[in-house]
Amino acid sequence: MFRKLFNSFALAFANIRSNVLHTFLSVLGIVIGVAALVSILSLIDGMEEFARDQISQTTSLNAIIIQTEAYKRVNEVRIRKDSISVIDYARFKQLTENLSKSAKPHIRSTSSGEAELAPGKKIGALLLATSATLEPTCVVSTGSTFTEEDLTERRNYAVVNHAFLKAAELSETTALETTIILNNNPHTITGILQEDEVNTPKIYFPITTLSETELQGAPPEIILEAEKTEEIPALKTDINTWLEEHDPDAKQNFRIITNEFRIEQATKGFLLFRVIMGLIVGISVLVGGIGVMNVLLISVTERTAEIGIRKATGANRRDIMLLFLSESITVSAFGSFLGLVLGVLGTMIIVPIIKAITEVPFYAAYTWNTFLVITTLSILVGIVFGTYPAIRASRLNPVEAIRHE
Repeated sequence: MFRKLFNSFALAFANIRSNVLHTFLSVLGIVIGVAALVSILSLIDGMEEFARDQISQTTSLNAIIIQTEAYKRVNEVRIRKDSISVIDYARFKQLTENLSKSAKPHIRSTSSGEAELAPGKKIGALLLATSATLEPTCVVSTGSTFTEEDLTERRNYAVVNHAFLKAAELSETTALETTIILNNNPHTITGILQEDEVNTPKIYFPITTLSETELQGAPPEIILEAEKTEEIPALKTDINTWLEEHDPDAKQNFRIITNEFRIEQATKGFLLFRVIMGLIVGISVLVGGIGVMNVLLISVTERTAEIGIRKATGANRRDIMLLFLSESITVSAFGSFLGLVLGVLGTMIIVPIIKAITEVPFYAAYTWNTFLVITTLSILVGIVFGTYPAIRASRLNPVEAIRHE
């Protein structure tokens, strides 16, 4: 069987080689269609990778966020609850100690307010009451941040950014040990964050210095950074279990948010775009398939006597069908290969133009899925559009075929 297949493809290749120009012109539709398909798929794959990188840079995909549900719906209207459940620092520590997987924990209560430096001198700022880790992106360049001991002892320390220094007209050296009033309590600046492009003044201070009333006004949110994405489901289960043990109405009082849905949304969007563009470009491939059928029908007519001789010397209908199907698949594969090369070269020209126009670090991505699609397509086109000519050749009467001129 394998020997027959090999011989059939060898004969098909020999016939194509003897009529290369005719074959190329006949499969031009496949060449153009496959080239367009390769270009589109590789560009979409590149866009998807670029989108994933952008999402990963702006949002951690391994983060699990626990937020207090401060609102309820009444007649489709969101109304703030009279009393809400919050997770304070003590409960935050209990929660993190009961996780089965390791995760970087962080708690943050965010509000806006004013920091008073001197009577009559107030600076509007974003007030962030946090744990000792501040935020993953925060790095102290001058001085130091507060520690776990400072949190336990409820020491009134503060870390500020450069936007606050600019608004307060302070330098890094003069800002350290400066006292500012936050929520009617004096706080000492112990650290300055590295220079950043943020124009909003920010002040970080221990969350343990906030009262229960202040926590109710600005409910803390907890961020857990999993070490691996696949550990997120187990961590979510641990969190749900702990919340339900400590709050009978945990499902109504808290919500757990993960960010993998952003990737899922982007993937679905690009999949839809890929399918639609693939179907549009598929019209060219369809035209190319008709060209393959035309080549084979002409081949059947030109080789009628040869088919008659083959049948007279023992070839059966199956052998004739296999011969012409092999030629159809070979012709289709030949066109697909040329289209693949043309598509890759085309993207190499298109991508620099796109980058020059948009000034976006965008690249085409060549994946195994693209090559698998092209391979499958060439085989399918060869089989679908080669079946009718193969059947027609196999049904020829050997006596009449030999007498054909």
